[in-house]
Amino acid sequence: MFRHAIAVLAGAIVTFALLWLMRAVIASPDAATDSGIKGRVLDFVQVQEDQEVVVKKRVLKPPPPPDPLPPSRPKPRFESEDSMGIEIGPVPVDVQVEPDPGRFSSDGEYLPIVKVQPIYPRRAQTRGIEGYVLVEFVVTATGAVRDPVIVDAKPPGIFDRAAVNAALKFKYKPKVVGGEPIAVAGVRNLIKFEIRE
Repeated sequence: MFRHAIAVLAGAIVTFALLWLMRAVIASPDAATDSGIKGRVLDFVQVQEDQEVVVKKRVLKPPPPPDPLPPSRPKPRFESEDSMGIEIGPVPVDVQVEPDPGRFSSDGEYLPIVKVQPIYPRRAQTRGIEGYVLVEFVVTATGAVRDPVIVDAKPPGIFDRAAVNAALKFKYKPKVVGGEPIAVAGVRNLIKFEIRE
């Protein structure tokens, strides 16, 4: 209890001292005097004068005349047919073709018709990597490519996907045996990847 009483008494004394100090500062006549700069204050404000708007009329020049047309060429003259002794006319042609649906006219090996260039992998291209891929696949009876397999690749694993995607777009004339197209397995194709400048 004694401590609380001392704390309350000390707080009251400090509060009273602060109030007396504030009253003394407010009541002091020296604090009310202005010790600022004395003199006239000039206000620099620039007043814009009204300006007259001048409207200029532009006269457009007429466009230049177009260039003259080039002189027309004279038409070539041919000598008459009678003077040359040659008659030009339709030539009679007698060709009989009997189509046999679903059959090919002659036996023969498979031949490539369309070979699509592979898309160069961007990662390999930016690093300047070149190489090749040897792809083996089956040429079907319709001339399409089926089951592509990587046989050899240098460097391995970089161009494999691009080579397989390109090989699947190849088109062939199928191998024909006895007038019937057949599938051919083990067809190999070397796809090179070279950066051309």
